[in-house]
Amino acid sequence: MQDLIKATKALSDETRLRLLNLVLTRECCVCEVMQALNISQTRASRNLKALHEAGFLKLRKNGLWSLYSVDEADMQARYPHLLRAVKRALQNNATAAEDRARLKKAERLGPGCVGQP
Repeated sequence: MQDLIKATKALSDETRLRLLNLVLTRECCVCEVMQALNISQTRASRNLKALHEAGFLKLRKNGLWSLYSVDEADMQARYPHLLRAVKRALQNNATAAEDRARLKKAERLGPGCVGQP
């Protein structure tokens, strides 16, 4: 029960939903999220951490880079319909579409981006 509460709380924030929308598109580092959502490094890292702790994201280290992607295997095992519902809800959302467009232009900056969250 506590895992479900943590997952639904993670989805109750606009920034985290917008961030999840980006990571559903492709693997992202913190600096790409910052550029796409026009938010600070602290805010991006804090919200990535919340989604990671709720089981939505997995973290992969590549040298100095911290790369986040959707943990579909874990989500399918625990809450198979939750991630699909989020994907459907964001699919035709105007803000989500604008965020995805900005993500296409985002770049990974410098060694390890802005540091590890």
